[in-house]
Formats: sequence, structure tokens, C-alpha cells
Amino acid sequence: MSVISEENVKGENLFKDLSADSDDWQPTEIESLCMNCYQNGMTRLLLTKIPFFKEVIVSSFSCANCSWSNTEIQSAGRIQDQGVCYTLKVKTKQDLNREVVKADSATTRIPELDFEIPPFTQKGALSTIEGVLDRAVAGLEQDQPARRAADAEVADRIEEFIQKLKKLKEVDEEFTVVIEDPSGNSFVENPVAPQKDEALTVSFFNRTIQQDVQLGLRADDALDEEPAGNSIEDMRNEVLAFNTNCPECNAPSSTNMKLVQIPHFKEVIIMATNCDSCGHRTNEVKSGGGTEDKGTRVTLHVTDASDMSRDVLKSETCSVIIPELEFELGMAAVGGKFTTLEGLLRDIKDLIVSKNPFVSGDSGIADKVQKLYAFGEKIEKIIAGEMDVHIILDDPAGNSYLQNVYAPEPDPEITIEKYTRTFEQNEDLGLNDMNTEGYQEEK
Repeated sequence: MSVISEENVKGENLFKDLSADSDDWQPTEIESLCMNCYQNGMTRLLLTKIPFFKEVIVSSFSCANCSWSNTEIQSAGRIQDQGVCYTLKVKTKQDLNREVVKADSATTRIPELDFEIPPFTQKGALSTIEGVLDRAVAGLEQDQPARRAADAEVADRIEEFIQKLKKLKEVDEEFTVVIEDPSGNSFVENPVAPQKDEALTVSFFNRTIQQDVQLGLRADDALDEEPAGNSIEDMRNEVLAFNTNCPECNAPSSTNMKLVQIPHFKEVIIMATNCDSCGHRTNEVKSGGGTEDKGTRVTLHVTDASDMSRDVLKSETCSVIIPELEFELGMAAVGGKFTTLEGLLRDIKDLIVSKNPFVSGDSGIADKVQKLYAFGEKIEKIIAGEMDVHIILDDPAGNSYLQNVYAPEPDPEITIEKYTRTFEQNEDLGLNDMNTEGYQEEK
């Protein structure tokens, strides 16, 4: 049995990159109690790094006496700035093989069966969609003998539901799997990355106070706090500060909020968090003017590296399209941002390549990894002004902006198109009235 001692780890990072080529990085083995037969079994711990998921602790328990085994994954890194929600339409059996990082704070739902696995009822796991279904079935079957002895009718109903879960794996009909994680540390594989995955929708959200309390980011008494009331005029004239915790080190910090008028555009709300303890910085931007009557599609022809210094306001409802790379980034994928064009492109590269947990280690498939790295190299060429491309900001809410460096004269490299939103776009923006007859006909 190996142990972690000061001599073994002094001067080195406990967490190393996951790699099949590393022979000197072995799991730590600890003799521990088997919760099935109450004899001693063996727990193996591996402290490693996965991009995006960052540091994780992978644990595996096996008992030689009763053959019971169990595997878990636990995040050892920070909680992300925003929560994340993955909605996957499972249409084929291939979709069942998609890899999933499911943190213990994640809620899993299958709307078609009205089925939900609440947060913190399962340990985190690195699995597949099929594995998520198998784990749910195993959890329901575990107490069936006791239920049958206590109430046979309830046991029969649960058995009927278990069979429905098992039937999902045949994919006779399309169904939906939703994984919503306020910690932002869950992930569902996009097998066609960096191209848009038509079956997978990814959205980000700000945590509620209750979710912050659940994650240990706030004290329990924070639920009793009432936000201070401020008028719009006050917000225009001063920077408002709110006490928060740093998403990186959890130290007390503050978030500043300011209404800012962008020249030749509109008013926006910029929120920024700076941590004095670790230096971590975040920024987020939201439109201060509501949804426009029409959507806006802004197309920039990148002709020079100087275009990278253009200011960009990308709202949460804006998609980013680069036709020459056959690339489309869905709305909310990198949240609302007020940055430069270079900053936006680097955020895209980080999301698709650097923060993709299936790029490195045993999870990475050679040709897929090569394609993702090639995509990252093309982004770098665009930033350097070495590729002739068009960058499109498509925002059905009309709240995104790209700086016109010739203002107030027209910019010869920018095309702005106003368009009428489709029913589906209005649905995504929550603008449709569900009580109207027309809504039911469209649905």
C-alpha cells in the first residue's frame, strides 16, 4: 500500500495531467471497510487534472470478499462562475455512448418520464448517458426487496417504472436528458466538436442564493438577506457594490455593477468581480434596454489584425458564426461579455479546446483531438490576421454590438441586418404567449 507523505510530494503538485503514458504516477491504495459485507476491501485514489473539470479525485473501491465495487469522481477544483445546463435529445443508440462528467451537485432529469435525480443524492461520476441510466436503475432496484416486503403495490409500480427506464436504452423513441449543475462542473460530450451539436443545447445561468448556500458559497443566514433597493438614476451615477465570495478561492470579495452607455448603441449593465486574495477577475454584461422588436445579424469581414481590437458586446442570446470554419457557437455558450474581438475568439478557443475534458488522456480519440487542436490553430491565425474570414454575431434579441471604427460614418467591413424572429426564436426568448390559439397551432 502506498501512502502520500511529505517526502513524496514536497515541491510537486499533487494533481498531475491524466495520461496513459505516465508510469510513475500510480493510484494511492487504502484498505477500507466494505459497506456491503463489512469486511475490509481496497480503495484506490487517483489525483489528476482534466481540462475544464480541472483537479479531480477519482476513487475506486473493490471488495475481494463479496465482489462489491464502486467508483466515484469528486471535483477538487473551484466552483465555476456560473451554473450550466445541458439538454440532450437522445435520438440514436450512438447518443448513449456520449461521455458525461456529472458532479454531485447536478440534477438529472428525463422530462418524458417525469423523472428527476435531485442534487447531492449521488456522488460525482465520469460515465456515459447509458451509464447514467444504468445508475438510476441500480439505485431504484437496490431497495426493491424491502419495498416488496413492506408494500407490494408500491414495489410493483416502481418495478414498472424501472422497466420504462431500461426501455429507454433501446431508443425506440426520442427522449431528453437534462443535466443541470449550479457548480458549473458537469459536462456532456459533443462528438462533432468544434461544429455545432444539433442534439445538444448548452446554457449558463446565475446561481440563486439557495444554490450558493447548498454549494457552501454563502452562510445559511444569507437566505434572510434582502437586496438593497436602488433607483435606475442611482445606478447611472455610481458604481454599486455587492458583497460576494470569490469563485476561485471562496475568499470574501465584492462585485461592482455599473450602467454604461455604449456610443452609437445602447445602455448596458456591466458586472465585475475582483478578488484581492488571489487576483481572480470575472466580468459579465447584460442589456439594459430589454428585447428589441427585431433580431440583429452583424457580419464583420476580418481583413487585418487591427480588427482584433474592436470592442464587442455579446449578449447571452447571441450566437457566433464563422462560416469559413463551419463553426457556430450557440447562444449563452460563453455568457454575456463586453470585450474585444480578440478576447471573444480566445474565449471560444478556451471553451472548445483548452476546457474540453475529453481532449487529453484516455478519453481523447486521436482524430477528434487532432481536429480540435487544428481548430485552435485556425483561431490563432484569425487573431494574427492571417486568415480571411467573416465573423457573424446573430442575436435574435438585438442586444449585441460590434464597434464601428469609422463611426459615425458606415464601416465598409461591417454589414448589419435586421430580421423578424421566428416562432422558435421567440420561444427561446420567452416572448410567446402560451395561452393564445396561435401558440398551440405553432406547437
